[in-house]
Amino acid sequence: MKETAQEDVFRIGLIATDPLRALGLQTIVAEGGQAEVVALDGPGALDTTGVSMVLIDAACTDHLFELLDTFRRARPYLRLVVIGLQEDHDYIQKVIGAGAKGYLAHSARENEIRLAIEIVRDGSVWAPRKVLARLLEASSAERYNGPPEPKFTERETEVLQLLVAGRPNREIAEAMGIDAATVKAHVGRLMRKMGVDNRIALSVQAVNRNLVTK
Repeated sequence: MKETAQEDVFRIGLIATDPLRALGLQTIVAEGGQAEVVALDGPGALDTTGVSMVLIDAACTDHLFELLDTFRRARPYLRLVVIGLQEDHDYIQKVIGAGAKGYLAHSARENEIRLAIEIVRDGSVWAPRKVLARLLEASSAERYNGPPEPKFTERETEVLQLLVAGRPNREIAEAMGIDAATVKAHVGRLMRKMGVDNRIALSVQAVNRNLVTK
């Protein structure tokens, strides 16, 4: 039982030079035993760590976008979350455009950090609403070609509604009284019906084509 529990622990890499900030993030992320934080020196330290998400403190580098590009080229499967001082929406949009799946301000509260990690882990993007709205508009202009409207079951519609609302798989499962594996299966069928290959594009298409009600 102990070995199985250990295998289920989600490992997150952390790049941060400020010892107090690093300790704070490790404490917040690891609370509850659902995630283990591994300190990293850079992209080259990933080979033996087994992490699938990396938190990057933007204050630890003067070359954030070069670092994001290096990660994107060397480890495209990684989910990157940047934590920085800037809260300018243009800057945050640039960070997301450079390959990050999330952006948190240094002033973010503990529950916001945990929720952001959970959302990004599930395959969505975490950023201020205005930034996400811009990304939705850009995606709509590039991708929408007017395909026929898909038909959803009642359960699929409910999952889609919660997904667009920014709920992680765990919360969707709790709201619907089902397990997380069933939620993942519903999301997979929704992506196939919509002709997309990730949750972000699924949410974008659902909003742009008015497939969910507010």
